[in-house]
Amino acid sequence: MASLTRRHKSGPAPPCLAPQIPDFDPLIPTSSDGQPASSTGLLTKSSQHTGLAGKPYTEVHSDLAYYTAPKPSFMDLPAEIHLLITEQLIYPDALSMKHVNRYFYNLVDTGVRKKVEWLCQCRKLHLGCPNDRRCDLGSDVRFCRGSVKLLMQRWREHNECEARPGLGCLVYSTSTCTHRRKLRTRVKRWMRLKLTIDLPLLILALLVVLGAWWAVPLLC
Repeated sequence: MASLTRRHKSGPAPPCLAPQIPDFDPLIPTSSDGQPASSTGLLTKSSQHTGLAGKPYTEVHSDLAYYTAPKPSFMDLPAEIHLLITEQLIYPDALSMKHVNRYFYNLVDTGVRKKVEWLCQCRKLHLGCPNDRRCDLGSDVRFCRGSVKLLMQRWREHNECEARPGLGCLVYSTSTCTHRRKLRTRVKRWMRLKLTIDLPLLILALLVVLGAWWAVPLLC
């Protein structure tokens, strides 16, 4: 007992020191083989365990790097800008824009003023223009009939751009029309229209000529 009491009063026991490893710093992380780990390896290893919305950090970072903001479109403009643009359109373009969707159907005006302005422009450019007896300005359905419908079709197909030399493109308002049809295509279309209209008369005339040519030797 005396020895135990004497040992207790002699003082606290010396601390237990950790074994010293040469060139070892506990503040510097090491890899599995005891070598100091590089910052790239630590970042790769830590990125596998941390992420955003269940994705590793590297994938999230790559997604952000390739992310581009959506480009503004025509529909993103305010209604005031849309209204100013539609006021500058001629009647065929305004009518096409009106039937894009419900929004433009309620916004674009294709009333009497647009129709009259377009007819005056056609007359000024010496293009085809309907007369007053067949032109009904009451509504778009009644207006786009007969010669008006054909005129609008020729206008959209750039056929009116070739009405006179130097007239330019009436659709895009440029000095030259880059959408002109090739000569072969125009000739084929012209022949198709002519044959569709005058085909019976052409066949009848051809039969008369052949019959006369066959009957002349017999009469002689």
